[in-house]
Amino acid sequence: MLSQLLKKKVVYDFRQKDIENDGQGAPLTPIFHYLISNIVNEKFKTGFPIGFINIGGITNLTKIISISDNFEDNITAYDIGPGNCLIDDWVRKKSNKKFDENGNISKTGKIDQLITNQIIENFNIDTFSKSLDIKDFDNSFARGLTFENGCSTITNFTGYLIAKGIENVGTDSKIKYLISGGGRKNIALIECIKENLNNKNNFILDNIDNYGLNGDYIESQAFGYLAIRSFLDLPISFPNTTGCAQPTVGGKLVKNF
Repeated sequence: MLSQLLKKKVVYDFRQKDIENDGQGAPLTPIFHYLISNIVNEKFKTGFPIGFINIGGITNLTKIISISDNFEDNITAYDIGPGNCLIDDWVRKKSNKKFDENGNISKTGKIDQLITNQIIENFNIDTFSKSLDIKDFDNSFARGLTFENGCSTITNFTGYLIAKGIENVGTDSKIKYLISGGGRKNIALIECIKENLNNKNNFILDNIDNYGLNGDYIESQAFGYLAIRSFLDLPISFPNTTGCAQPTVGGKLVKNF
């Protein structure tokens, strides 16, 4: 329909070929992160390694070791935990709001440490090599809490899981992560991530907007870039990003005009 209405060629269904090639179908944005890492480094002299964290419904992370011709060996990427999904679901069920703007609701509540300890003890992500979905998580552990305390406790739990995901990727030296997606605006969540990092000195978390890029549009721009790569018959996913058996050209092209 888009192709017919816009009278343009449209590329869609980016994940299927990756899945057919033994991949997880996600995350697909790392090749775009690789592109913009070079742009950011040239403009702001950030150096390498550098990382990107996108906090949408799910949080995914890309780590880029360096820029080279054999770039696929220098990219690793994972889904590392929930992003906004647990917080948004709680807010929508308990209020007429759609999300916790700037983390303001969470800031008015108190973290229930007993519940937090219990959920951390009983929950674990088996492997970061497996793509995650919002259905992998639920916030039922907070059902006995007030609206504000529940929001605060869920935000802290989300921050804890993201922090553990960052630590799992690890680094032998200090690394800067540029954060994009709606979750970067949740100040309470970002503070929880930082607070739950064990080796705080090794990880610098910064808003991608500070580097000449709009954090609201990184993912949509990435899929535009993937569409062009697909059109040019270039791979969009790699063994170190989705777990596919070999670099894979994804996407389907339709011309309906």
